[in-house]
Amino acid sequence: MSIKEPQSGHGGPHAAGDGSVAARDIAVAITGDEARVIMVPAEVAQLVQEVSAPPGLANLPGSASGLFVGRDEETKRLRQMLAREGEAAVTQVSSSVRAIHGLGGIGKSTLALHYAHRYRTSYTVVWWINAASAEQIVVDLASLARSLCQDWAASADMEQRAAWAMLWLQWHAGWLLVFDNVENPDVLRHYFGTLPGGHHLATSRRATGWHAIAPTMPLGLLDAAAAADLLCAIAFDGQLPTPTQRHQAEQLAGDLGYLPLALEQAGAYLHQTGTDIDTYRHVLGLMLAEGADGISAERTIARIWDQTLVVIAGRDPLAVTLLDTMAWTAPDDIPRSLLAPLAPDALALGQALGTLHAYNMISFTDDRHSVIVHRLVQAVLRHRTVTEAGEHAPGRHEAEWVVNQAIPDRGDTPTQQNTKWERLLPHIFALVASVPYGSPASIDTANLYHGAAEYLRGQGRDAHTIPLRASVLAQAEEILGDTHPETLTSRDSLACAYMAAANLGQAIPLCEVTLAQRERVLGDTHPDTLESRNTLAWACMAAGDLERAISLCEVTLAQREQILGDTHPDTLTSRNNLGLTYVGAGKLERAIPLYEATLAQRERVLGDTHPDTLNTRSTLANAYSAAGKLERAIPLYKTALAQYKEVLGDTHPTTLLGRSDLASAYVDAGDLKRGIPLYETAFAQWERVLGDTHPDTLNTRNGLASAYVIAGDLERGIPLYKTTLAQRERTLGDTHPDTLNTRNGLAWAYISAGDLERGIPLCETTLAQHEQTLGDTHPDTLNTRNGLAWAYITAGNLKQGIPLCETTLAQHEQTLGDTHPDTLNTRDTLAYAYVTAKNLERAVPLCEVTLAQRKRVLGDTHPQTLESYSTLAYAYRVAGNLEQAIPLHEATLAQCERVLSDTHPNTLNSRNGLAWVHLAAGNLERAIHLYEVTLVQYGQVLSDTHPEIRNGHANLAHARRAAQAVQQQSTATAATTPTPQQPSTANRPARKPQ
Repeated sequence: MSIKEPQSGHGGPHAAGDGSVAARDIAVAITGDEARVIMVPAEVAQLVQEVSAPPGLANLPGSASGLFVGRDEETKRLRQMLAREGEAAVTQVSSSVRAIHGLGGIGKSTLALHYAHRYRTSYTVVWWINAASAEQIVVDLASLARSLCQDWAASADMEQRAAWAMLWLQWHAGWLLVFDNVENPDVLRHYFGTLPGGHHLATSRRATGWHAIAPTMPLGLLDAAAAADLLCAIAFDGQLPTPTQRHQAEQLAGDLGYLPLALEQAGAYLHQTGTDIDTYRHVLGLMLAEGADGISAERTIARIWDQTLVVIAGRDPLAVTLLDTMAWTAPDDIPRSLLAPLAPDALALGQALGTLHAYNMISFTDDRHSVIVHRLVQAVLRHRTVTEAGEHAPGRHEAEWVVNQAIPDRGDTPTQQNTKWERLLPHIFALVASVPYGSPASIDTANLYHGAAEYLRGQGRDAHTIPLRASVLAQAEEILGDTHPETLTSRDSLACAYMAAANLGQAIPLCEVTLAQRERVLGDTHPDTLESRNTLAWACMAAGDLERAISLCEVTLAQREQILGDTHPDTLTSRNNLGLTYVGAGKLERAIPLYEATLAQRERVLGDTHPDTLNTRSTLANAYSAAGKLERAIPLYKTALAQYKEVLGDTHPTTLLGRSDLASAYVDAGDLKRGIPLYETAFAQWERVLGDTHPDTLNTRNGLASAYVIAGDLERGIPLYKTTLAQRERTLGDTHPDTLNTRNGLAWAYISAGDLERGIPLCETTLAQHEQTLGDTHPDTLNTRNGLAWAYITAGNLKQGIPLCETTLAQHEQTLGDTHPDTLNTRDTLAYAYVTAKNLERAVPLCEVTLAQRKRVLGDTHPQTLESYSTLAYAYRVAGNLEQAIPLHEATLAQCERVLSDTHPNTLNSRNGLAWVHLAAGNLERAIHLYEVTLVQYGQVLSDTHPEIRNGHANLAHARRAAQAVQQQSTATAATTPTPQQPSTANRPARKPQ
């Protein structure tokens, strides 16, 4: 269970930052992983502030027995945890003296229900949520909106209602959300992060996975006395048992392992049949010896039912049919209407359900429109009915049939269809997760799975369709054969679902098989074959196999141009995808013209504000930025952002991504005064819309941390990197590429702060993880190795830095080619290292080659080209060739000021280098002036404690001492200027990891 102390007052979304508009539509993420973001119109969002909860609003479920005994200490402890922490999870004890093997029955939900009833008046709203899946959480959040704002909710679809409920919970405080039966604790991260104004209580069978989410309270068996109390209360209907009956009840409770569910159902049988306890024990043959393996919950329940079901079948055979059917559905919210086709009329249905309820086999929702079955009941029923392959499993056929009967009709409105699908999805997923051995889906059931998967794909939730797609594929392979066109389509759909879930290890082999089969069956240029080739290219690009991705994209584009024409939307998509692969491979000279042509065609064919046009405009801006053409990238980013806001709204995720891209471009251009505030605005909006740990939020936080470090604001940059790293480790894992990227960034921040003792070991750790996870020659591994080499060089450890850099350069040349930007970056690092080691015979030619290659590949004014100019000037001045060093420094500084801005770190670095060569040449007035200007500008963009500030003061003091020495010397000695010492700052700041 998780709880946060309710806050006083109101919170809620707010607009902040340049260009944000509070009155526009608001984007709300209603799930965490694979977040579904719903746009809520501004006028509807305004209702959340105006609507208050009616007194005592709650949707608490009923319980089978309606009784609660024992657990007083647990209830008190739970209250204390909620008041103190705001979040808590009630879990099953993972081990105990009497181990419970199997799932459920321990009383977790009963305890949560008791807590909610006992402290109901302490909360403004108490809302019970079935948290077995992300889908069901959305359904129950939507029901909250219906209870709070009935008039509006009546015309809204499921997701809109859930989004409105999320906004209401953000604006209002003092509520309790009970997340029952949490299968995956990570699902709750999003809700705990975005809903801080109330208490969160969760129940789960899982005892692990909660340490970073909520404090836990393990729940064990009832004690002997409480177990006997519960059994007697049900069996004797509240009457006081005789001493003999009490003793017999204690014995039976022990036989049943003190398991609450078993006690409730045994008590119900005793009450309904009037059987005495000793007879019941004898008939059941329970007398369970407590062996080394403890008591099995499933075995205990099954023994009880062997007798109970015989009695129920004798009274009402329909009740057994219904129970068998419900064994295969989701356990919660089973609508009566779903079961109705199994009964001759509503009266018979009601009587059968009443019989099951009397024996505590089911419970009802408050409105009695739906039925709840305990998960352990379902597990036992399914286990008892699993038979040999191909044989009929009782209730399975009926469950598939009734769900098929409930799918939306073609005549339903979109809202009606969405509502029906959302209510059916838990039952469909329950069916696909419980297929009996050797019994593939029937044609009708496969069509049901396909329809549900297509609905989810249309909702942007393709990653959730994997089990549905897999079942459809298995059925198609068995019925139609391995290469039938429909089988191939099913295989392609499954591959796309794996890609949506970022499971490339499963996606790529499926893509390869599907492409080979379509080429053989349909031909090389069939539209479906082209689509498979495009899908495989996309998967290869995601996996970093850029050469293969480019080859596939080029073939697909050529074939689509030939078959579909030059301006067909699919052709334009292929052209855009090819541009993406070119950018990834560093082939910017190919990517940019391709993007420019694609943008012009999409503007003409689709219109200026079509989503595909906007996408191409953003990707062209990305290509310009990668090429260092920031003067072209930034205006394009601005245009794209303005159009995103106009078309999609200010807080739509695509708009937020556009804002982050523009912020990044400003930072790359050295315009930190615009870049950092825009990053801060984007981060605040990501956090509010998608939550604190969503991947896009973490990406923006990572970018903001980098911007702070570039600005020298290490006091904010390093903690932000640390926070992002901790969250990525927790949500993505220790070796996920994004986690490694943040760890590399933190190492770079430490090095920028001069903290080499922490920076270098972190670089070494990150490199080892890159090598282990991605391989020795993956581009990210090579960039990390180059970063470590740079760290060694910065620390003066040339013996390790130079060989590592030489190895990395050879691998870059072999893997990416001689002129890839990453290769050129490593070559420049090695050239700088040679200069530092005064190995000028190797340094100067390497500097000149690198500069020539960067000018040819990136252009004369690309920031990395300017770095090469600075490196070559540095080599000339170390060689004592001031006649070449000074003009080159002057030219580089002028270009930096024009291209990057007057206060960009590279500009300041270049000015600092020019000051040094003037000092070495005896131009002391010029050197002092440059040092003074540089120091003032450092103070404008860097924090007072940044190492560059300290170095600037040291360099200026050195120049002034030299000037004073010249003044104090005689005319004869003044003609020779003292040779200046190497300034305390390096030629350039530590390199930001790629």
